[in-house]
Amino acid sequence: MIKHYFRYLFFIAIISTYCSCNNVKEKLLVSGCGWKQVAILDKATGAIEWSHPLNPGEDCNDVEMTVDGHILYAYTSGARLITRNQQTVWDFKAQKGEELFTATRLPSGNYMLAICGTPSRIVELDTNGKLIDELQFDTSITGVHDQFRQIVKTPQNTYLIPLMGKGEVIEMNKDKKIVNRIHCGGNPFAIQILDNGNWLVSCGDAHNFVEIDPTGKQIVKNISDDNIEDITLLFVAELVRYKNGNTLISNWNGHSKNKSQPLLVEINTDNQVVWTLPLHPDIVNISAVYSFAE
Repeated sequence: MIKHYFRYLFFIAIISTYCSCNNVKEKLLVSGCGWKQVAILDKATGAIEWSHPLNPGEDCNDVEMTVDGHILYAYTSGARLITRNQQTVWDFKAQKGEELFTATRLPSGNYMLAICGTPSRIVELDTNGKLIDELQFDTSITGVHDQFRQIVKTPQNTYLIPLMGKGEVIEMNKDKKIVNRIHCGGNPFAIQILDNGNWLVSCGDAHNFVEIDPTGKQIVKNISDDNIEDITLLFVAELVRYKNGNTLISNWNGHSKNKSQPLLVEINTDNQVVWTLPLHPDIVNISAVYSFAE
């Protein structure tokens, strides 16, 4: 499935290949609000294999590797697609007073960006990064920075929007009608649609993440650090649910004085810690993560 629903379809296929090929390793494309880099890590060693500097004032809360090996990221005032040799393919700029936090590639090859503002906007770009569609909507959240981070487009062409300032997830269609609304608490950051159709939602400063049954409009699983031994969950940012049921957690420390906790935590289906990325001298924090193999 995809950090956006569709991106995870690609991710799952890649990881399946990874598991069957001894010479292929899992890599993590990461960034974080307050850390001025986008980087690729070797998951096994934690070593930074590649990095891309961000400009002053650019905070990245969404990263992904495209099927052609380019790197797509949002950076508050825009979104960029770059090559591994640091060349810019396209660079979309948000308007004054807006904040851009979602950037993802769709199955069509087009790109979807989501922009906080008054009004908020979901825009679609063609394969060359040119604007071809725009949907304006009202979150009814006054503070632009408190509106949302990662929006997901579903296979039904609706949008899952985690409203940080309201502690809820809404599903909105292209007519801007709210077709589903579920309260999850905290300040929800990111959503992944799971194989069973449920929504995996990170809840930020509530220090937890939840699994939501959208049909029953209820939380069916709630995982906090009470459920995870020897780990303190800080601001729970982006999550990755692996095919084997494990969950990779971005444990962003930007709102906490506690800088002792791992930057990334992977737990199994029994909530046992199976891997961590401990504090790293070259990484400030991580709020966005994308897993791939090569």
